[in-house]
Amino acid sequence: MSRSPTITDPNWLENEHAGRLLASELMEPLKLSTAALASALQVRAEHLSAVINGETAMDAELDLRLSRYFGVSEGFFLRLQVRYELLEAKRALNGSLDRIEPRAA
Repeated sequence: MSRSPTITDPNWLENEHAGRLLASELMEPLKLSTAALASALQVRAEHLSAVINGETAMDAELDLRLSRYFGVSEGFFLRLQVRYELLEAKRALNGSLDRIEPRAA
């Protein structure tokens, strides 16, 4: 494990929500609107918009639909969501994890 503060300090890392990455990396380059994507996925535009805006977490059903539509592996968007949530939790714990002594095997 790296001891570099740039790598280990969560305050140094950008943490984009899975929905924001969906918008910036896939929808914007394709000039795909939220309404058009929601229609193609057969989901409510309000739900998709809430995920894109980071108001709602990515869920398994939306991940499956997005994975199918964009031709990526199932779980791709959920993994982005989990990565986001883990870093947010680490930031919220604010070093308290360091005070937990690991149990010897």
